[in-house]
Amino acid sequence: MFYPEHPARTAQTTTLSREMTRDEWIAAFAREAGVARPTVDQVSELLGLAGTAAHASERTAAPLACWIAGRSQLTLDELRGAAERVAPPAGETGEPRGGRAPRK
Repeated sequence: MFYPEHPARTAQTTTLSREMTRDEWIAAFAREAGVARPTVDQVSELLGLAGTAAHASERTAAPLACWIAGRSQLTLDELRGAAERVAPPAGETGEPRGGRAPRK
């Protein structure tokens, strides 16, 4: 939902004539956050990390894993390795790897 009275909004971000693409949004968000936007390879690695997290548990683990990645000093390769080690082995959840664990 859009709240134009929000003080964090700037004049250039308050009016959008069309939906932004993922890459446009990420570039704008990175600019607002004062950081460089991710490279194509970094986007691929981050999406892989998010996918591992989401498929190993619940979908909401994906953005949280990326938040942890952003606070970590590990490389994206090291983070992917950590995510793979945390993910349950295939079949352990009763579904193929990437499936949702049964609710208890």
